[in-house]
Amino acid sequence: MHLLPLFFLLFFLSPWMLGCTTMDSSDESGPNDQSGTAAGQERARTSDMTDSDLYPRSATGRIDGDEPWNDPNNPLSNRTIYFEFDSIDVPSEYVPVITTHAEFLATNPNISVVLEGHADERGTREYNIALGEQRARAVSKMMKLHGVRSTQIEFVSYGEEKPARLGHDEQSWHLNRRVEIVYPER
Repeated sequence: MHLLPLFFLLFFLSPWMLGCTTMDSSDESGPNDQSGTAAGQERARTSDMTDSDLYPRSATGRIDGDEPWNDPNNPLSNRTIYFEFDSIDVPSEYVPVITTHAEFLATNPNISVVLEGHADERGTREYNIALGEQRARAVSKMMKLHGVRSTQIEFVSYGEEKPARLGHDEQSWHLNRRVEIVYPER
């Protein structure tokens, strides 16, 4: 039988052939393709930035220079999401911030973040710890919707223990109701 040698040839070459094939995601379109809508056009503009603008890479694949989240000119440097009083709903103005970080993380599965949840001083310590955790989980959920793996995200709640600003007024409280996206040192 001449089929047996052919079977072995295909069996041993198929992993190599599969490893050499790539699919350009820009060639994909499907029922969720919204490139003609305003949302699709905005996503296209954002995705144009995600390659070299957000995180330029060297020939070895490492991110060049300082980490992009430390560059004040990079959109990834905006790492704080503020919340309304007693709320875990992400305000709409922070959705682009979360989306930018999520797209970065989804394309860099070796990078992880810690989402630090915070609350203002009003409420009990226990309540504020729970509120900070729920805020961090809300940001985590949005990131996962953009393709970030669960293994890339950790969260911790500090409640009212690490205020961004000391004070007993609305401006201070507003700055303390937040989730900070923290990239661990590598």
